[in-house]
Amino acid sequence: MRRNFGDHSANERTFLAWIRTSIGLMAFGFLLEKFTLFLDYLRLALNQPPATEEPATRLIGLAFLTLGAIMIGMAALRYRLYARQIDSSELERTNFVLLDTILGGCLAGAGILLGLYLALRIAL
Repeated sequence: MRRNFGDHSANERTFLAWIRTSIGLMAFGFLLEKFTLFLDYLRLALNQPPATEEPATRLIGLAFLTLGAIMIGMAALRYRLYARQIDSSELERTNFVLLDTILGGCLAGAGILLGLYLALRIAL
């Protein structure tokens, strides 16, 4: 059996949780990106003119896609670093707190932008 098996298993579960979350963010971004296409098809089916291009929705969707891809890269880096640290006798210093804070701020910003955009669309 592998030395420190429980720690390695926990590290792998954490990595997989990051990957699942990243895939969810990317899927949500893809949904936002393609939602305007669905609305245009719906308007055509109802014999209404297609709406004008929705750049804000597409930009927010692209932001979620990009953040999801960045999260996958960060998860891979974190997994490799922690896997190396688990078997090491010396403790290495990591600066993931800053990266996590920046990523969280970007995700919160994208969510706030989406909420503001939807609130404006409902108000109109």
